[in-house]
Amino acid sequence: MENHFYIVIVYTLMSLHVLLVQGARQGQDVKCGACRALVDEMDWAISQIDPKKRIQTGSFRIDPDGSQSVREVPFSRSESHLLELMKEVCERMNDYGERVECATDRKTYERHASRDGTAMDLSDVTFDSRVSSSLKFACETIVEQHEDELIEFFAHETDNVKDKLCSKRTDLCDHDLKIPHDEL
Repeated sequence: MENHFYIVIVYTLMSLHVLLVQGARQGQDVKCGACRALVDEMDWAISQIDPKKRIQTGSFRIDPDGSQSVREVPFSRSESHLLELMKEVCERMNDYGERVECATDRKTYERHASRDGTAMDLSDVTFDSRVSSSLKFACETIVEQHEDELIEFFAHETDNVKDKLCSKRTDLCDHDLKIPHDEL
């Protein structure tokens, strides 16, 4: 009788451990998915601005030598524009659904509405308020905790921002996770 009791306890503890590990990984999947979706949405919004549009930044004070430290930068990558985009980017998480990879049981997140009207295969993508709210919360947390990194990357970087920001800089995605590079 005692052995049976211990076996049940050990089995229960092992089951709890598995659930905790899966829950942690799923939480990591949501954070990673939100980061990658945030990058997609920011990249797309930046690409919609006329590249010729410029804005003056810097100090408008006149230095003792009579000069000003004002410079022109592309509006699409200016700090003020990026801050505006970050205020609304997490609302777009409602446009994402969840796909579970059969082989790895990992979750990925995909837009369920194309921006250009092309048909998309969404047969194995789940859309529900639980997915949207989890992604939105994760996105808001990322924006709050990594605002400086987001501005830094989007103001200057144009190549592999998802990998550089989501994996290397913030550790929101596994470094060794093989996620395909998406195109806009």
